[in-house]
Amino acid sequence: MKIPTKVVCIATILITSIANAQYTDEVNSNRPGKSMMAFSVGKTVIQAETGVNYISENHDKLNYSAKGYFADLAVRYGFWKEELEIIAEIQYQKDTYQQYDVTSSRSALRQTTFGAKFLFYDPFKNGPEKPNVYSWKANHRFKWKQFIPAFSAYAGANFNFAETNLFANTSVVEPTFSPKVMAIAQNHFGDRTVLVTNLIYNKIGTDFASIDYILTVTHGINQNLSVFLENQGYNSKYYSDGIFRLGAAYLHKKDMQFDASIGTSIKNTPGIFYGGLGFTWRFTKNYKEVKMDKPGTRSKMDKKMDKKAAKNKRKDGVD
Repeated sequence: MKIPTKVVCIATILITSIANAQYTDEVNSNRPGKSMMAFSVGKTVIQAETGVNYISENHDKLNYSAKGYFADLAVRYGFWKEELEIIAEIQYQKDTYQQYDVTSSRSALRQTTFGAKFLFYDPFKNGPEKPNVYSWKANHRFKWKQFIPAFSAYAGANFNFAETNLFANTSVVEPTFSPKVMAIAQNHFGDRTVLVTNLIYNKIGTDFASIDYILTVTHGINQNLSVFLENQGYNSKYYSDGIFRLGAAYLHKKDMQFDASIGTSIKNTPGIFYGGLGFTWRFTKNYKEVKMDKPGTRSKMDKKMDKKAAKNKRKDGVD
């Protein structure tokens, strides 16, 4: 069965966009999930990801309840190389806390984290396989290559600006500084489904140190709409739980995305439920497209002509 010429043309365009660099034609956000994807935003690109969530907590054993909201903001910037980005994350929470008929208000920065992520391996660097114009079966057969993920590593630090953590149900005081590291894998199954895996070692060297994970599956419904399902696990001395989230994202413009999500815990110590809305926007004015030559695509003559053109450019006094 032959593939129509139109399909081949579309596939060729997609291959070109992937082989260019980390930058994509449309905004690529970590929201509405909590996992971090392997790919960066692109050199000189600035991206802001923010949201507001209603949150409700009920603890059966400690007999308390809390209701309020939290707002989060992540700013990502592509720095130095296409594979590198620096990330700042801030989360602010305000709620009403009630225990044994005593009610109080709490408000503070719950999280302040700064770090950097670097992409070490990109299976799409040279572009995906070219479509076979003669065989529909060859293009749709199962491929083991899709199980080879893109791989990144993240290193950062948590900063605690408050004397006490108002949201921790313990009298132990958190340190003002603690390291955080993460391994990130990203698999692409077909053209529409992506699996992101995060393995996290957080608050290293403190009493609150935890080994966490996040698994996120995202599926594209159409060009503008995608849905996701996520599981996040915490395992520390003071807190262990699993959180399930689901939601959807809508691409409004190529540099703008809206999202909505809900989440709940699997335990009731505390039982957590939240739902929220989010927004992602990126600034790409300073971005210059980076072309990555595929192995074997440029001959010695091509390289010789490039050097000759550059030499003539210098002679003409053109910068």
